[in-house]
Amino acid sequence: MTGKPKPAPQRPAPRLYLATPVVDDPAALAAQLPDLLRDIDVAAVLIRLVPRDPRGMTEAAKILVRPVQAAGAAALLDGQVDLVARAGADGAHLTGVAALTAAAPQLKPDRIAGVGGLPSRHDAMTAGEAGADYVLFGEPDAQGRRPAPDAITERLQWWAELFEVPCVGFATTLAEAAAFAGAGADFILVGDLIWNDARGARTALVDARDAIGQNPDGTFGTITPAGGSGAQPGA
Repeated sequence: MTGKPKPAPQRPAPRLYLATPVVDDPAALAAQLPDLLRDIDVAAVLIRLVPRDPRGMTEAAKILVRPVQAAGAAALLDGQVDLVARAGADGAHLTGVAALTAAAPQLKPDRIAGVGGLPSRHDAMTAGEAGADYVLFGEPDAQGRRPAPDAITERLQWWAELFEVPCVGFATTLAEAAAFAGAGADFILVGDLIWNDARGARTALVDARDAIGQNPDGTFGTITPAGGSGAQPGA
C-alpha cells in the first residue's frame, strides 16, 4: 500500500524590519518606540539619522539604540559604520557591494552587515559571497526610483529558492508586503508605510504584521499577492 506523500514542511513566516524616518529629534522617537514595538515581532530597526557632527550623531544613535534593543530587536544604523561600535548598535545597513567590502573589516564577525543597492543578480550574488548577512531588494535609489513590485517579487523568489543568505523585501504597501512574504522573503522592510499612516504608526505596524503572517493553509498574508482585490487585514 502506497502512503500519501508527506507534505512539505511549512517555512516560518517572515519577520518585520522597521526603518525609522530620517530622525532629527531622537528623543521624541525614542519615547514612542517602547509602545510601538510592544508585543509585535520586529526583528530589527534601521536607524536613519539627519547628518550632523560625529559626536552629535553618536549621541542621537545611542538614544535610539537603547529602546530598540530593550524591545528585543537588533538596532542597525543606515550607513555610519564608524558610529556602530560607539553607539552600541548591532550593525549597519550598507548600499552597494563596494560599501559592504569597505565596511566588513569593522563589522565582521561580531556585527551585522546588511546590504541593498543591488540592481543586478550578479551584484546580489557578489554581496552574498562577500559575507552580507542579508540582501535587500526593492528599495528606492537616490532618485527615488524602484523596480516594479512584480520584478521585486521575482527577485525575492529567485534568491529564496537558491541561496541561504536571508533576503529582505522593501514594501511600500500592505499588498507588496504580502506578495514579498509569499515570494519567500525572510524579512519585510517597512518605513513610510508605517510612519505616514494617518491612523498612527502602531495601527499600521499591526496591519503590516498581519499582512505577512502565515495562514493555516501555508500561504502568507491577508492580502491577495497581486495586490488589487484582496481584503485588507481585519476587513
